Order: sequence, then C-alpha cells, then structure tokens
Amino acid sequence: MPSPPEDCAALDDVRREIDHIDRQIISLLGRRSHYVPAAARFKTSEQHVAAPERQAAMMRSRREWAVDAGLDPAVIEDIYRRLIDYFIQRELEHWRK
Repeated sequence: MPSPPEDCAALDDVRREIDHIDRQIISLLGRRSHYVPAAARFKTSEQHVAAPERQAAMMRSRREWAVDAGLDPAVIEDIYRRLIDYFIQRELEHWRK
C-alpha cells in the first residue's frame, strides 16, 4: 500500500513512491498502446488516422482534467501532444499494413 507523501520519513521513501507511481503510469501507457492497432482497423485514410478534430477535443478534456488534478494544463497538453504524435505514428504503421 502506498504511503501518503506526508508519511514519508526519508527521501528514499519519497523516491520509492515516485518510482512506484511512474511504473504504473508506464504500464497504463503500454495498455493504451494496445488500442492503437484496434483504432487503425476503423480508419479509412491517413487523414482519418490523424483526426485533428479528435485531437482538439482530447486536448480540451486533458487540460480540464489537469486543472481538476491541480496540474498545469499547458504542461499536460505538451505531454499529451508528444504521446499523441508517437501513437499516431504507430497507428499509421498499422494502418498502412
């Protein structure tokens, strides 16, 4: 069970918890990546893969979620833009097959 930040007694405790959270984040990104080839099956063109209108809607919601979580929405948008660029490239590879 993770320790709340205020219960950490030493820097090593904080680092251990951060490592645990980062492992979960990376695992979730791995799970997300499995949906990329699934999405490619439903796309009819490379433009449809990029889906700029979907990207814009995603950015709006991710920014809102960031605010709700007490995070800087610009930073979260930057992270998601990089993730989306990566996943679009992977989806294009699957789509072209």
